[in-house]
Amino acid sequence: DPGVHVIVLTGTGNTFCAGADLKERRTATADPGELPMFVRVFQQIQAAPKPVVGRINGHALAGGLGLAASCDISIAAESATMGFTEVRIGVAPAIISVVCLPKMRTADATLLFLTGERVGAARAAEVGLISKAVPDAELDKEVAEVVAKLRLGGPIALAKSKELLARVPAFTDQTEAFRWTAQMSAGLFASDEGVEGMTAFAGRRPPNWAPQ
Repeated sequence: DPGVHVIVLTGTGNTFCAGADLKERRTATADPGELPMFVRVFQQIQAAPKPVVGRINGHALAGGLGLAASCDISIAAESATMGFTEVRIGVAPAIISVVCLPKMRTADATLLFLTGERVGAARAAEVGLISKAVPDAELDKEVAEVVAKLRLGGPIALAKSKELLARVPAFTDQTEAFRWTAQMSAGLFASDEGVEGMTAFAGRRPPNWAPQ
């Protein structure tokens, strides 16, 4: 829906996502030419031009923790437990490492990957896997506040900000990074959205994309 600024992803009951279906994974064959479905979900979240907010209502384990980490912003209930539990069933958090490791210090990742320990939401936030842990009773209020703030941003500006977060860390040459970002900046300032935003700011009124 082009009129929706923000996507909120959540679970039901006391579980956000418990990871892959083990019965299905046990019978799956390794085809290097085909990515598992949940990889495509991670990629769609990260490539989406709209911010994706994870409302982590409960446990997020193994692939479920990867799903939480792939969201742009994840707010979790304090009672939720999280963990890379794969080693305890004889496998490794291989695929989800692609979305989780960029958010973590090596020391934290090593401890959690190798022990398979379950941790609370506060610890998951501390190591960078999610954005914030809040008391369970405040989860909906916190998510609503974040969504309201995101809706103040221009849709194109939000999409370009997500692109910056994804691409700038991958540059190995600083001059190339400045060249690419300068081109983006110039385009945004000259765009209809940029002109509207600056005009609205000067006129002390909300821009046309913001809730009125």
